[in-house]
Order: sequence, then C-alpha cells, then structure tokens
Amino acid sequence: MSTVYEANGQELVKLAAERLKDKLKKPEYVSFVKSGVSRERIPQSPDFWYERSASILRQVYLNGPVGVERLRSKYGSKKQHVVHRMHTKKAGGSIIRDALQSLEEQGFVKKTKTGRVITPKGKSFMDKISSEISKK
Repeated sequence: MSTVYEANGQELVKLAAERLKDKLKKPEYVSFVKSGVSRERIPQSPDFWYERSASILRQVYLNGPVGVERLRSKYGSKKQHVVHRMHTKKAGGSIIRDALQSLEEQGFVKKTKTGRVITPKGKSFMDKISSEISKK
C-alpha cells in the first residue's frame, strides 16, 4: 500500500480535489477574490477551492502540526514591481483559514495547541487515494 510520501503530489491533489467536491461546500466569495496580494487576477480554474483544500490537506499530512501563517508562506509568491526588485509576499489567509475550517468540519483535520494535524480519517482518505494512484 502506497502512502502520500510516495505518491506524485500533483496527481494526488487532483484526485483528492475530485473526491472533496461532494464533501466540502465552496464559499461564494472564492469566485471573486484573488488568492494573494501578489496575484493580478482571480484564479482561473473553476475548481480552485477544491484543489487548494486538497493541497492544504496534503501539506497538513506531510508537515503536520501546521498553522495558517506557515501555509500563507508556503502558498505565497513574488510580487512584480515596476521599479523595485521582486519581493516575496504571503498568500491570503482567508481562503486558507476557511479551507482548514471546512476540513475540520469533515473530520479530516483537527485543531491542537501547536497547530492543525491530520486525523486518522483524513490519513486514511489520503492513503486510499495514493494507493489508487500507485495502481495506475
């Protein structure tokens, strides 16, 4: 049986996003906001919310206990300036926070004193998906 550590990250996130579509409720504001200050446009993918939630679930699995600030740094990027050199900017925290809260409601993640960690339900969810990817 394959685990998340051995599976291809992109395939894992894509398949997990498909599975999370019927479990998570997408907030209405996600279609109208940028994912961070360094972005110029809103996300072009219609499944951005589910892909980001699946990616966050994978990050909690791999790097666990993790908080919103560490994830903001992880999903941040460089901001292009006209005159100045590029500077690293963090991603928006609202999308990350809401994704973590919706994953908590489903029982995949739980909040502890040191940060959010994956639950056995979340671990088995991700391990099943990674074993499906290894069988392909």
